[in-house]
Amino acid sequence: MSTDTTASVSTHILDTSIGRPAAAVAVTLAARSGSGAPWATLGGSATDADGRCKDLPALPEGTTHVRLDFETEAYFAAKKQAEAQQDAPRVRDSGAFFPEVAITFAVVPGEHYHVPLLLNPFGYSVYRGS
Repeated sequence: MSTDTTASVSTHILDTSIGRPAAAVAVTLAARSGSGAPWATLGGSATDADGRCKDLPALPEGTTHVRLDFETEAYFAAKKQAEAQQDAPRVRDSGAFFPEVAITFAVVPGEHYHVPLLLNPFGYSVYRGS
């Protein structure tokens, strides 16, 4: 929840290779109060069955930059193991080319920032959602 002096952040992940949410992906939130300021890790969460992180920590007053770190390697390793157990045919390797994804963006007090991650084993895209 944002106030007039803070911004707020939410995110979700869609695995575009299967057209479904990516569950159980660890996400860490960090913030800083300017370009030269050090990053402060605020905490983290994991995506739920709908691919959403609903309990990210609040941003401190004075935050100007936010970083979301998504630990994608474990997600793709679990997905690959599940496919192997099902003897599913594989067209190509389903390992993670990007073992982690770090998204850094600027924020303004009083605004909410929803930052979805569209993910597949070989690429990703992000945008400011609503």
